[in-house]
Amino acid sequence: MLWGISICFISFIFLIGTSLSLFWTGVMFLLKEYVIFIEWEVVSLHSTSIVMTFLLDWMSLIFMSFVLLISSLVIYYSEEYMSGDQYINRFILLVLMFVLSMMLLIISPNLISILLGWDGLGLVSYCLVIYYQNVKSYNAGMLTALSNRIGDVALLMAIAWMLNYGSFNYIYYLELMKNEWEMGIISCLVVLAAMTKSAQIPFSAWLPAAMAAPTPVSALVHSSTLVTAGVYLLIRFNPVLEGTPVSKFLLLIAGLTMFMAGLGANFEFDLKKIIALSTLSQLGLMMSILGLGFSKLAYFHLLTHALFKALLFMCAGAVIHNMKDSQDIRNMGALVSQMPYTAACLNVANLALCGFPFLAGFYSKDLILEMASLSLLNMFAFFLFFFSTGLTMCYSLRLVYYSMSGEFHPSVCHPLNDEGHIMLRGMTGLLLMSVVGGSMLSWLLFPTPDMVCLPFILKTLALSVSLVGGWFGYEMAKMSIGSDLSSLTYYKSVVFLGSMWFMPYLSTAGSVKGPLSLGGHLVTSVDQGWSEFMGGQGIYQSINGLAKINQWVQDNDLKIYLMTFVFWIVFTMLYVLI
Repeated sequence: MLWGISICFISFIFLIGTSLSLFWTGVMFLLKEYVIFIEWEVVSLHSTSIVMTFLLDWMSLIFMSFVLLISSLVIYYSEEYMSGDQYINRFILLVLMFVLSMMLLIISPNLISILLGWDGLGLVSYCLVIYYQNVKSYNAGMLTALSNRIGDVALLMAIAWMLNYGSFNYIYYLELMKNEWEMGIISCLVVLAAMTKSAQIPFSAWLPAAMAAPTPVSALVHSSTLVTAGVYLLIRFNPVLEGTPVSKFLLLIAGLTMFMAGLGANFEFDLKKIIALSTLSQLGLMMSILGLGFSKLAYFHLLTHALFKALLFMCAGAVIHNMKDSQDIRNMGALVSQMPYTAACLNVANLALCGFPFLAGFYSKDLILEMASLSLLNMFAFFLFFFSTGLTMCYSLRLVYYSMSGEFHPSVCHPLNDEGHIMLRGMTGLLLMSVVGGSMLSWLLFPTPDMVCLPFILKTLALSVSLVGGWFGYEMAKMSIGSDLSSLTYYKSVVFLGSMWFMPYLSTAGSVKGPLSLGGHLVTSVDQGWSEFMGGQGIYQSINGLAKINQWVQDNDLKIYLMTFVFWIVFTMLYVLI
């Protein structure tokens, strides 16, 4: 506390002021097509100089303003959510370090400074995921850190390949060198790094595991910071990826990730994990449209998604806070009558996620699906796009059915209420942005309206699959509530789909069991087996045996002498006779 003002409030005022000024500057840069490239010479020693470079254009400035806006509201919200925490100041400082790392990544046109922000995100995210300091948190933190480490190595290798060009400022070479094989290798490594950070298959397991972090951290991580870093990097590298086999591979992987996450969310009962899987599904959508070459659309959806996903997590946090830390949606019910304002915010965020007309998600999601319909897609990719959209509506309505409707049946008798004024104020800011953010960004990013001409069936297909998906999700939720044992009939299928196609097992026990058992065999058979038998223990045993014989000889010297004499006489006689 400083003069009675908390660190949360000070951070909120500073961040939201910076956010508004950056947004205004970004809009000016966008309208005037203005770019600032800053080179700051940190150290100059003889002929060697260390230079930090920063790129300020409309894309980086608007993204920074959104990150800071969401961060400010999340930190303000944390004042009440984390009020019981003795070390809240440390928590807020960690969150601010997290935001600072993201800022560094956004404004860097240089792979070295990108790596600083990239590693900063990885390190601070580990500290935040293990914040509650229990075994589950430690496991989740280790899975997060090690999964992201693969991307860090890929980025380091990309830096090494950039030495071919004599500079690490990749921004200079994207258009000029995009047909060279060296740039092809660099783009492959950057795609691998982005896949780990944005949790695409086969690195998807860490994203739901990272839910072990406090809810405000989840709201920040899943909206505008950690998981979006990979998408943002690929948006910058888009000129190199267009029309290459790597972009087709990215389209396939992202489509499968979107499909897998949508299926998994329909069989999950943990409130935060459902929202985490919906983030994974939306990341797959952004990556797949990037694979088709529409980087501006991916950026548009990145911003709109950040708004309603942060709101969704904050509403979930308010519900969990009131439910005395219960996250199981089966323990909820009739929240709309207990917490009407939180329920309203949750429903608006859910509808924006589903692409409800004229909310934030509609403008970006509908445009993405229409542009995908216009593109040269095969049937499989087309199916993944639209079926996954239906699944989004499916798990969203299932969540609403479980938590909002029905009877109130919590596991603990605790009066739920909407009296957390600080949390509600934080949610209100994002509620407004979730309603108007999509149209505002649409006018800014696409000032000249383009008309997407499609047949009536394709034009209404997104709406149709959403309605069918919503109906199916509602019916499925009713079936589950009607009979708790219904999932046991199809137990194997439910386990397979609900566990993200066994991805968490493959990422943990699956990748560790083989090397560990091989190591165990090597220890028992080589280190403590043959090498002991032929080495230390074997030599000791043989020397010990020889020493015993030698001792026996020395202890029985007269008998040995007489026996030797007799043998000598016998051998001499035999020799003479022969």
